[in-house]
Amino acid sequence: MPARPSRWIRLFVAAIVVTGSTSSDTWTARAEAQEAAERLPSPESVLGFRPGAARRLAGWGVISGYLDSLGAASDRVRVDTIGRSTLDRPLQLLTITSPANMARLAVLKDIQAKLADPRTIQSDQERTELVRDGRLVVLVTAALHSNEVGSSLLPVRLAYTLASSESPEVRSILDETVVLIVPSLNPDGVDLVAEWYESTLDMPWEGAEPPFLYHHYAGHDNNRDWSAFTLQETRVVVRRVHEEWHPQIVHDVHQQRVTGSRYFVPPWLNPVEPNVDPALIAGANALGTAIAWSMTLSGHPGVVVAGDFDAWSPARAYPHYHAGVRILSETASARLASPIELPFERLRPGRGYDPQQVSWNQPWPWPGGLWDLARILDYMESGAMALLRIASRDRSAWLESFVSIGERAVAGRSGLPRMWAIPPVPEDPGASDALVDALRTGGVEVGSAAQGFQLSGRPFPAGTFLVDSRQPYASFASVILDPQPYPPTFDERGHPVAPYDGTAHTLALLLGVDVLHLDQVPTTEIVPVLESARPPLLAPGLTDDPGTLVGLYRSHVPSTDEGWTRWWMDRASIPYVVLTDTDVRAGDLIRLCTAIILPSASEETLLNGWRAGEQSPLISGGLGAPGVAALREFVDQGGTLIALNQASGFAIRQLELPVDDVVADLPQEELLAAGAIVALDIDTTHAIGHGLPVRSAAWVDGGSDFRPREGSGVRVVARFPASPIVLSGWVHGESWLAGAGALAEVPLGSGRVILFGFQPQFRGQARATVPLLFNSLRRPVGPSDRPAASPEL
Repeated sequence: MPARPSRWIRLFVAAIVVTGSTSSDTWTARAEAQEAAERLPSPESVLGFRPGAARRLAGWGVISGYLDSLGAASDRVRVDTIGRSTLDRPLQLLTITSPANMARLAVLKDIQAKLADPRTIQSDQERTELVRDGRLVVLVTAALHSNEVGSSLLPVRLAYTLASSESPEVRSILDETVVLIVPSLNPDGVDLVAEWYESTLDMPWEGAEPPFLYHHYAGHDNNRDWSAFTLQETRVVVRRVHEEWHPQIVHDVHQQRVTGSRYFVPPWLNPVEPNVDPALIAGANALGTAIAWSMTLSGHPGVVVAGDFDAWSPARAYPHYHAGVRILSETASARLASPIELPFERLRPGRGYDPQQVSWNQPWPWPGGLWDLARILDYMESGAMALLRIASRDRSAWLESFVSIGERAVAGRSGLPRMWAIPPVPEDPGASDALVDALRTGGVEVGSAAQGFQLSGRPFPAGTFLVDSRQPYASFASVILDPQPYPPTFDERGHPVAPYDGTAHTLALLLGVDVLHLDQVPTTEIVPVLESARPPLLAPGLTDDPGTLVGLYRSHVPSTDEGWTRWWMDRASIPYVVLTDTDVRAGDLIRLCTAIILPSASEETLLNGWRAGEQSPLISGGLGAPGVAALREFVDQGGTLIALNQASGFAIRQLELPVDDVVADLPQEELLAAGAIVALDIDTTHAIGHGLPVRSAAWVDGGSDFRPREGSGVRVVARFPASPIVLSGWVHGESWLAGAGALAEVPLGSGRVILFGFQPQFRGQARATVPLLFNSLRRPVGPSDRPAASPEL
């Protein structure tokens, strides 16, 4: 083996490579930097494999350990633990920049804070100096959906490249930007998925999707939490990253379906939420298109812009309401870390493009073939580096855009009230506190009226919360306080086009809080609300009743509805036991619990679960006929069975209940309710409606019209009103829901079945309707609670 060159020869050669000359005054510094880079731990030296190697994944402890070692060895990388996950794993933040910028991070943070709030800038000269002296802050977030396994490995590769490379490109990026990386927004899931994948190796179901929620509560919904902030991870990242650093660009790294494009970046599809500043959409269009161009030039076919994804929901797009451009990237998946062979003919169209066709937004289709984790990471890193390279070249333009957006916000935007008023909620005093907590977490300034006041002849009590619309994040206040008029979309046949996601996101309605518009600032003293905290949630008669024990059914086909139900139960300290298919099929359920909840899932899923061959035989199948018989026995013996949303159809048909859902089989052309907030009229004389207002608001996804059969004793407890129905968002064919039954109690044997035609516990947000679920769990205590006590409706 040849002798290794001496240290001085390696320094000399490195200097020539970097500078192209031995006469530069800086060659020694650059050569020493090159040697320092060589001393950095490589990913494979810690992980035991090169990220992207087929059939290899790493758990969070290994990944975070590598990043800690990289931070300890590099003067370009700082690693901080910013909080803990739901299951108590560390949440990390990487700060990567040049050593010169690293030495003045505090100054750069102060500059960012001033640029984010133009009210703090004293003069045009100071503004000019801040833009000159500031640095572009780019936040990269990864591994939110932990089954998107490339996303958990990208931060390892990207951080090592930025820490080790001596290329002019990387040096320029580090000089002009501060790169923040949250390597996982869900470290619990990184471990869960890695362990699951290991267990599938060499099995017929290798690389199958995990048969559990990969976020403890939210599963895939953890990227829909960025306006309500229900999850611990979301709150930590907002407070410790967004509030402290105010990034101008956020790169949100994801993976998408196998058979679509190989890579997506904006421009976004319509609709665009109207509270988003136009400069942000224009910036995303320009940057995303430039990234697509760069990737095409570097030999990456199958890159699509303006396909599949819109810019409507704030639940996925926190930066859009905080002066930041959001660049979502979506790379095609494989079978977790297992390679696949994907013929060109198996590619399938998405929204706005066909992966088999040349088009303006996909000029170079992918030809098909091998698709694996190495290629996934190659696309991801190529896109991330293109973003950093392109954006860093225009640092001052990005900072100028950032401060200009803030200036427009504090000057006041057309269409907004002068102020929003949030009075207390008599039925639930904690509801307005919960809304204020969301506003304050999102950086919105909130005040409290020190004295009562009157405006336009209406009295407002002391303690009314007030939100000024002339502040930097007024757009975020508007999007969660005011209703959304979603623009209906129809295809060439005139049929409604299903939205990408829910059409409404008015948190105030879901919490049951009335928000009023004021056209002037009241004369009362307004005291700033400086601290916010989620108020406790109590469920009297459940939390403190040891005789009530809830059984929560959990299918091996993961259901976010089940996860959010657990979230509510844990928040309210309601005792429950999780029931699997095996538990239910074993019968004798009345011995285990007094009430059973079936989370929303299709009849096919509940009955049959995973099909044979899709998963391990140990978890294939669903409730089946034995499970249905056991549920019938449970109700006959006096138990309460609660079916949420889609599960109501399963209960009606499988238990042969004397009630019909007349809209259940309507085609989409007739009724499309794919996520909207609608009005709900509640029979408050019934125990299930006890303590609630007569008129409330509910999240509907699908819709229902429960109609009792004659003489059945079925009681309809809540209905959609005749008019108005839609409070926020869009329902096509809403007349089908006019006056329709939305919540019904069905007597069966000695027990009862309660059918919900909406999601009363939607995403941890529906505080207005979750009491209906809690009331349903309580054991009937007397004749007044029986359906026969009042006439059928």
